[in-house]
Amino acid sequence: MPKLTTVPRTYRYYDLIMAAFVAILLCTNLIGAAKQTEVTLPIVGRWTVGAGVLFFPLSYFFGDVLTEVYGYARDRRVVWVGFIAMAFASLMAWVIVSIAPARNPFMSTFQGQLEGVFGNTWRIAAGSMLAYWCGSFANSYLLAQLKIRTHGRWLWLRAILSTAVGEGIDSLMFYGIAFYGIWDWQDLVQVATLEYALKVLWETLATPLTYALVNFLKKAEQEDFYDIHTRFNPFSLDP
Repeated sequence: MPKLTTVPRTYRYYDLIMAAFVAILLCTNLIGAAKQTEVTLPIVGRWTVGAGVLFFPLSYFFGDVLTEVYGYARDRRVVWVGFIAMAFASLMAWVIVSIAPARNPFMSTFQGQLEGVFGNTWRIAAGSMLAYWCGSFANSYLLAQLKIRTHGRWLWLRAILSTAVGEGIDSLMFYGIAFYGIWDWQDLVQVATLEYALKVLWETLATPLTYALVNFLKKAEQEDFYDIHTRFNPFSLDP
């Protein structure tokens, strides 16, 4: 008697969301993570923040969307794809910086600029990968569990709470690993604290967009996954 096989479910937009997630992760951690900028806030005045705060919260936005529509297991695969992409990008940056530059006037200047931008990539990458791995899984796990317990209601509350936990873990681990001993201690605490607040605020303000994208994808994919029987082992790649 022939063995029955189950054809994996395919989705129209899952791969596109994954690509957007990984692109945002790479760009924010390799381009914007090390740069400090200043913002002027009402009452409190001028504060120093990392430039990556402008775009990094998008990764948690897409993480919420992935978990809400496709479930924890499929978001877990995206987290691992992002982790591997960051590992390769950091390895590539280390190799490019380390190899001997050509002996010409252009490279005598450019090599120093390259080292200035990517010379600390190993710490940024280590901090980013560990923080992102822990924060993303905490965010996805909490969102999936809350969805079961609330019977799919109150997406706005579930998204904000899960992001607050995930971003808190992410910010604490990332800045501690990547910039401790490099940035001034006061700047480090100030940037990490303010960025955490801004990321949670960003998630709150993006709630209408979250609802719009989630509703569109649920309708287009004919999917609204509940992780009732999901194994939440973060090291598994099973869909």
